[in-house]
Formats: sequence, structure tokens, C-alpha cells
Amino acid sequence: MQKKAQPKTPLIEEELLPLEEARNVIFKPNEGPQTEFLAASEREVLYGGSAGGGKSYAMLADPLRYMGHPSFSGLLLRHTTEELRELIFKSQELYPKIWNGIKWSERKMQWVAPSGARLWMSYLDRDDDVLRYQGLAFSWIGFDELTQWGTPFAWNYMRSRLRSTSADLPVYMRATTNPGGRGHHWVKKMFIDPAPYNKAFNATDIESGEELKYPAGHSKAGQPLFKRRFIPARLTDNPYLSSQGDYEAMLLSLPEQQRRQLLEGDWDIKEGAAFTEFDRNIHVVEPFRIPSNWVKFRACDYGYGSYSAVVWFAVSPSEQLVVYRELYVSKVLATDLADMILDAEAEDGNIKYGVLDSSLWHKRGDTGPSLAEQMIMKGCRFRPSDRSRGSRVSGKNEIHRRLQVDEFTEEPRLVFFSTCTNTISQLPAIPLDKKNPEDIDTNSEDHLYDALRYGIMSRPRFSIFDYDPANRHTNSMPVADATFGY
Repeated sequence: MQKKAQPKTPLIEEELLPLEEARNVIFKPNEGPQTEFLAASEREVLYGGSAGGGKSYAMLADPLRYMGHPSFSGLLLRHTTEELRELIFKSQELYPKIWNGIKWSERKMQWVAPSGARLWMSYLDRDDDVLRYQGLAFSWIGFDELTQWGTPFAWNYMRSRLRSTSADLPVYMRATTNPGGRGHHWVKKMFIDPAPYNKAFNATDIESGEELKYPAGHSKAGQPLFKRRFIPARLTDNPYLSSQGDYEAMLLSLPEQQRRQLLEGDWDIKEGAAFTEFDRNIHVVEPFRIPSNWVKFRACDYGYGSYSAVVWFAVSPSEQLVVYRELYVSKVLATDLADMILDAEAEDGNIKYGVLDSSLWHKRGDTGPSLAEQMIMKGCRFRPSDRSRGSRVSGKNEIHRRLQVDEFTEEPRLVFFSTCTNTISQLPAIPLDKKNPEDIDTNSEDHLYDALRYGIMSRPRFSIFDYDPANRHTNSMPVADATFGY
């Protein structure tokens, strides 16, 4: 009887239970993302996306897997007490049906299982509130609706409270949320941008974007600290809610920005963004072998003090541009960048040409070769980018045209390999210039955008079906650098 009252994993797979127990299953996760979230092994996991995807119940169910372990200590957080109360009500409805003998203490705001395992439910609305957990230790910490926190301070601090005294008890941090909210930017930067959806990746620093690794002198020096993962959720993943239709109709009635966030789970939509037509479901593709007869070229925006950005293009027979590789590095000399470029494309075959910011051909007095010339002497050939009057606006418009779906091929004229994570992250986040809506805000992080623009402007004809024999116009390339004959 004791064994039946305290099954270790009644929530994960009904079919693994004995028949008599399967008939009494209280909660079974929906197939797909909800099940993947409950089975995830990464240290930090975000389960997010559209409203109604079953995120809250998944968050409540996850710690129950460990309530049979006497050393388990969990903490489930909401941003405010009002929001917390909703979770408590749901837990009071669910938990006693699953764990016979589990008790709720209103005074301590915690659940206590017969095994001795504990799960606290609390709030954290100010950064100073983290001090309430100073000196405490938890093997599981959950943040429900993570984007309600405006900064990553609370998340990072609570990571320091994560530890286990038992070798058979893993430590996890879990979060659920919808896109939008005060913390949209940092959550996106931490969980969404570093890797394709549903793919585990080595955790990165929120500020620098560099991988978190064990320091020098440690027995694991140079190894990644831990892994993260983002699991997307859609309304269609929850058959109990999506089948009713009323909730979907309500979400469809929302303004476009809210609809794309709450119904489509779109993390790329941002108010004031320049390229609102960008859609990961359309413009991001999984890597494939590029045919040897496709033209390949590269474009580069160089900067030592900030970032240098390089993107590689492949041109399909229909003139679709495929961005298949990116390089995004900081504080690198031009000559070193040239070496990195050549190393990256060593197995690409013939790179037809390269486009480089034309300002790199400029010299100040008799200072020897320009930065562009130094890169060319390394064997990394380039031609100057188009810097003619109006080229910035023309380049932006050309990107808009490329993002459209070709009416003949029924495919977008520009796509990105899913491995180009920085470009995929930056492009939809680039804001319009408030003073000149025809251009982007140049104070934003636009290095990859500039490289993309240079490359696209080198091939402005965007579809084989755009050719007009009655008006033959050849878009000429910038003049080759006379000094080096290229």
C-alpha cells in the first residue's frame, strides 16, 4: 500500500505503471514538449512559448518526481504574492491526489511529503528579497513566468542556493514563461539566442556571451560548467485547451504583437523592430549539404573595439540566398580575422568573392597598407562594399524584399542555417531609427546586419522571375581594388 501511495514517477509515463495503477493516474503529461520538459536532464531548462501550452501544470508536476526522496528540498517562485496564490490553489487541487499523506503548511508556505521531502512556494518581487534565502540550500528551484523578473539578478543569485547532499539527487533550475514582459530581453539572450530550439547547449555568460567554464587550476579546467535548453510550447500542444476553440479565438483577437507572442510563442517580435516580417518558422532552416555548383561568397563588417562580423552566402538556382555560416568575434586584428576566415572556409571550395566595408580601404597619411589591403595580402580577397549615397536605405529595403516569400518558388528569398544563432538573434531585434524610420538605429548592435546588408547589396536581383527582357539592367559590382588586381 505504501508503494502504491508513493510512486516515484507517476507523472511521466502512464504505460510504465502496472495496470491497476495506470487506471488511477491523476496527471499524464501531453505528448511532445510537456513530456520533454519533465524528462529533461540539463541543469537549467526554460519551457516557454504561447499561452495555454500547459506550462504551469508542467512546472507543478516537475518537483513531484523527487518528493519520495527524504533529502529533497525544492523552491517554486512567482514574482508577487498574488501570482503565487494562483499556483498554490492549483497545487492544493493536484498534489494530495498524487501523494497520499502530503501536507500543506500555510504558515511555512511549504508542502511536506511522508518521506520528509519539502517543497516551498514563495515570491520574489525585489532583488533584496533574495536575502531571505541566504544560507538555504535547494536541490530544485523553479521560476514560474520568468520574464516577469526585469533583470537576471534573481536567477543568477538563486543559482548559488542550488546544491544537493545526496549523490542520487540531481540539482535543477526550471522556468516557464511567455515571450514579452519586462525580462523578455535577458531571458531571450540567456535561453533563446545561443542555440536552436530544443537543443541543449553549454551555458553562456549573460553579458559576454562566452561559455561558462571551470577556471584554470580546477581539476576540470576548461570544461563547460553545465548545459541549458529551451523547450518551446504552443497552444496546439495542449489538446484539452486547443480543442475548445474559444481560447484560441481570444488569442487571435489580440493586436499583432501580442498575438504573435501569446499565440505563436514568437520570441523575435519586438515593438519598434525594423524587420517584423522575420519568422523563424520560415526563414530558419536546418543545415544541409550545399551543392558544389552553387555560388558562394562572404561579406564582412570589421571592428576591433566592438565586434567583427562575417557571414557566408550560398546562391541557389532560383537566386535564393542561404546564409550558411557566421563568425562573430571581438578585439581581433584584421590580419588575424583574415586567418580565421580562411580557416573557416578551408573546405568550402571556391569562394567566388568577398565584400568588405569600404571604409577599410581608407588610409591616414603614409601608414602602409590599409586594413583591407592587409587582409587581401593574407589571401583573404575582398572588394569594397557599396557606400554610395542612399546605400544604407537601399540595403535595408533589399533585406525586406529578400525576407518576402517568392510567389513562384513559394519560398523566402533569404534563409539562415539554424547554426547562425547570432544573426538569427540580432536581425529581428534591430530597431528602427526614430528620427528616420527608413533606416535602422545605428546605435544598436548592427554588425551582423551590416555584413548581411553588404552581401545582399552585392546581389540585388532577388529572383529569376524578376528578369525583365524589355528592361535589361545589370547591377554592377563595386570596382575591384586596383592595387591588388582584384
